Formats: sequence, C-alpha cells, structure tokens
Amino acid sequence: MSFNIDLAYIRSVILKSIPPTAQVTRLEFEGSEIAVYVKNPEFLLNQGNIVPQIAKTVKKRIVIRTDPSIRKIPQETENFIKSIAPPEAEIESIQFDHVLGEVIVKAKRPHLLEEKANQILVYTGWRPKILQAPPMRSRVFEEVMVGYLAQSEYRLKFLRELGEVIHRDVMLAKDGNNYARITFLGGAQEVGRSAILLETAESTILLDFGMNPGRGVNPNSFPRLDLLKINPEDIDAVIVTHAHLDHAGFVPYLFKYGFRGAVYTTEATRDLMVLLLKDYLEISEREGIEPVFTLKDVEKMLLHTVPLKYEIVTDIAPDIRLTLYNAGHILGSATVHLHIGNGFHNIVYTGDFKFGRTRLLDRADHKFPRVDTLIMESTYGTTEQPKREEAEEMLLKIINDTYQNRGKVLIPTLSIGRAQEIMLIIADAMKQNKIPKIPVYIEGMVLEATAIHTAYPDLLAKDLGKRIKEGENPFLYETFVKLEGREPRTEIVESSEPAIIIATSGMLTGGPAVEYFKLMASNANNSLVFVSYQVEGTLGRRIKDGAREVAFVNERGKVEIIRVKMQVYAIEGFSGHSDRRQLLEYLRRIEPKPSSIFLVHGEKNVVKTFANDISRLKQKLNLGDIEVRVPNILDSYTLAYNL
Repeated sequence: MSFNIDLAYIRSVILKSIPPTAQVTRLEFEGSEIAVYVKNPEFLLNQGNIVPQIAKTVKKRIVIRTDPSIRKIPQETENFIKSIAPPEAEIESIQFDHVLGEVIVKAKRPHLLEEKANQILVYTGWRPKILQAPPMRSRVFEEVMVGYLAQSEYRLKFLRELGEVIHRDVMLAKDGNNYARITFLGGAQEVGRSAILLETAESTILLDFGMNPGRGVNPNSFPRLDLLKINPEDIDAVIVTHAHLDHAGFVPYLFKYGFRGAVYTTEATRDLMVLLLKDYLEISEREGIEPVFTLKDVEKMLLHTVPLKYEIVTDIAPDIRLTLYNAGHILGSATVHLHIGNGFHNIVYTGDFKFGRTRLLDRADHKFPRVDTLIMESTYGTTEQPKREEAEEMLLKIINDTYQNRGKVLIPTLSIGRAQEIMLIIADAMKQNKIPKIPVYIEGMVLEATAIHTAYPDLLAKDLGKRIKEGENPFLYETFVKLEGREPRTEIVESSEPAIIIATSGMLTGGPAVEYFKLMASNANNSLVFVSYQVEGTLGRRIKDGAREVAFVNERGKVEIIRVKMQVYAIEGFSGHSDRRQLLEYLRRIEPKPSSIFLVHGEKNVVKTFANDISRLKQKLNLGDIEVRVPNILDSYTLAYNL
C-alpha cells in the first residue's frame, strides 16, 4: 500500500508535456501545488488544456507562473486588463502581489473576466486571480486580502516549506506498512469542542479543533490533546469543517504553542473564522476573561490557512489526499473526504451538515469516490423538526398579527446562517405581499456576516447565487435598514410605527438583541420570536420556558427587574442541522455505503438512541451488516492496518 512520490517522474512528465518554447525556468512545490515558472506562457492560448492533462497524469495540482523578468509594469498591466474587460464585468479594484506574481482583480461579475485569464497571463506576465467583489462591503474580506498581500513573502516561504513536507517520499508506509487510527478529543457524546485526531504511519492530522465558550476556561471546555502528550508542533495539518467556535475556536491555540502546519478549509470558512474569533476575543476582554490565545495567534493562523474549493482533490500529507464537499450547514461548511494511501482507507467526516435544501444553501453532498469509515454528527438524532414551509408560515403569521396590533417584532438570531435565512424569508414575503412592507432593522455582527455571504455567491443555493451574480441582492431589500451604532434603538422602539428587528445574540446572552428586549418587553403588543435553539441556562431559555420577570444589573450597578409582557414565540424548523428523518435519509442515500459508522456531536442519550435506531433499521437503509459505534472522549480506534 505504498504512496511513493516519484519526483523525477513528475518533473519529466511536466518538461515533456510543455513545449520548449515555454522556456521553463524552474519547478517549485508550493503547498499542494506544483508551480511551473516559464518565460513564455503563450502556449496557453492555443494549448490551454495541457495543464489539466499534466495534472491528471501526475495526480498533482499544477499552476503556471511566469518568470519575474517578463512581467509588465503594474500600470501597463492594469490598463490592459481594463481594455479587454467587458464593461458589464464592473471591475472594482486591481492589486498586485509582487512575490507570487499575481494580479488580484475584484469585479462584480468575475465570470465575465475568467475566460480572459490566459490572455491576461500571456500578455502581462501576471497570473490573474479574479475575485467576486462583494455587493456589500465586508471589512473582514478586505482585511484578509490586505493581510495576504502584506505578508506575501512569508506566505510563499511557508507554502514552499509546506510543499517539501507534503511531497516528501514516504518512509514508514513502504512495503505495505500502514495504519489509520482515530482518537476522539472532543464532541463525543456531547455537543461542543469537536476534535478528532487522525494518525497514520506518516501523518498526524486534526479534524476540527473547537471549544465550548459557554463553559469558561476549564479543561472540559477544550479538546483533550494534552492528555495524549502530543505537542502542537508534531501535528502536520488541521482541517476545519466550518467556522462555528465549537469546531474552529481553538485552532489559534495550536499556533501559540508551536504548530506551524497548514489549516485547510474553504475561503468562506476562513473569513467567518476570523470574524468569529475576533468577536470572541472582544467579548472576553469586555467580560474581563483572559482568553487562551491572542489576536496575534489568529493572524498567524490566517497566514497558514490554505483555502480550498469543493470537490478539488488536494495532497495534504505524503499519504493523505483531502477533498471537501458541501455540507449545507452554514456558508462554506464542508464534509471531509480523506483518501489514505493508495486506497488503503477512506474516511468521510460530515462535520455539521444539513441534508435538506434551505433558501440559503443547497443540501449536503452524499456521493463520494470511496467510503470505508463514516463519522457523522447526530445532534438531532431523536428529533423530527417541523418542515421548513411550516416554520416560515408561522413566522409570517406572527409578523402579520403583530403588525395588526401596531407592535414590533424582535428576532434574536445567530449572526451566521440563521440571520441570513430569516432575511431571505422576510424579503421574499414582502416582495410577494404576504406581509406588509415595514422597516426591518438589522444590527450586530449580522451585517458583516451577511456581507461575507455576498462575496461567495457560488457557495449559496444555486438560485440565490444566480440572483446575486445578476445584480439582484435580496440582502439589500428596500425595507432593510442597517444600523451601525446604538443611538437609534430607543427611537426605533418608541416609534408608533410597526417594525421588525433582527439582532444578535440568538440566545439573549448579550449583544444588541438584549438591549432591544429590555426596551420592548413591557409592551404586550410586541413579539419576541426565537428561531434558534435556546441552550439551558441562557436568558433566552428562561424566557422561552415561561419566565415573566428577569433581572439585569444596570450601568449603575443596581439590579433592574424587567417584566415580560410581550408575546413570546419559539419556532423550530430553521436549524442548520439535519433532523432524525434527514440523518436516516442521508444514510440511506450515501454512496458508496460505509462499513462502519461513528456517531458524534450529540448528547449522550440522543447518540445512543440514534445508534440503536440505525442498527434496527440498517436493512431498510441498505447498510448491510454495518457496525455503529458511539465513542467516548479519548476513545481510540484502529480503522485499518497492514503491519
């Protein structure tokens, strides 16, 4: 089961395939890619299919770069790009990465420029990187791009060092010696701190590395890597399925203690991770809690993040290939497929996933090249949620009823996913005259998260992404009012006009939603609508369970009692997780069928009950004689071996 890399063979294939007129000057391993530097890229105009043919032959990702000596000056390059770009592409900015030799072009309709990419490369010598210009300005999106350009030399050095690690010849896995073992460091019979350690004869990989921010700073808040005596510097790579803190929140900690490998995830997850991690640090500072990592560690993580697109096979270690698939949970969320050795073992790790289409995202992918072991979330393994259509109808009815009472609707939301889903429902309902066109005030981190969504239309549900690309942005609907400061809150609430307010946090644990609640709670004409799960112990859960008096400590340090007279509703059905029906349907439809299943990311009684259900229904689900396991924290399993 060897996974040997014949570097001489790869070099010979590339040099034989590319015409001599290209004048190849050198080959460089840059992360998982092989960069071919040429002095004359003109062959790409007539033989543009050469690169994918080479990649298919050597089973490596190939990128053509130019020798710095042939690159035209930036001004001439910029003029050329503008001269050949269709006006409807609407170029917003052009920037230059002098280290990587890339010209970064942001356009409102980038697909109109992509077909001219080879023309730009051949004429200017600069490799075009064409990006979607977000219809809504995203501070994080801009900061990420600026950070990459400012640290371009560091990035190139890191990628070349990473390339040497990835493409080294295997040592231990020769002569059939190999194994695959997983250890659950978190997220086993619990929701939170998801982390799985994968070990092979050659590599040590982490699948997610999250935290439980609600538990404070104690050992049970974080993955128990410490108990295995593994140093962060010994880990080869981290794969992050999505940006939520319970999956990604502890990754910067690894950099604080010596990890210098790559973090693999999607571009959208990268941006949302930065947003959520910075927010976590700001909240910790406000609450006087010393976090276990710093902003410097987050910035280091960003420089080591290698963004990937769905369904692109990528070498991440000498014996492991990674492919990400759409998970349908939140923007950029991914299901992980790992190909270990030459077909030695294949793992699919779902992360959090939604096997049902929503207005925001298409449903999770379920077809893979090979599957031996499936690691699947089971958060709602015993719960059947209302259908999405029923949930939407209930929300619209509450809005209409509140409007009739001349009241206001407060919708506390999660900033990522849930908020955008609610915005789409409201915008489309107003467009179809299902609810009145009243002001919709949007506040908190929702605005930045929504802007990031518009930067990645290809990751959204197909019809929604198409609308945004064509210039129709439902997130900028005519009644939506963006609020960036605290001043208008009292004025909005005291106005006699009905309104809808969407604000974080979704569980009333802080943020602008709490301030609106304090102002609105005493008015029986107002409505409070919970659209996400309310965790035990949160203010949202107490109110949802019937509390009609809640206490706050005001700015003067005195206890203030708020009497809840407003109408309180909780709507299930908007979850980004699969419910029991969707989980079982996923198992029925997954291709090919796994030989074993590990259930994670669910409370103890839920996971065990769901495991029994799968065993009882496995013939109906066409799973054959499958083995279903429910691991504990620190349980370790050898999946395959040949020693």
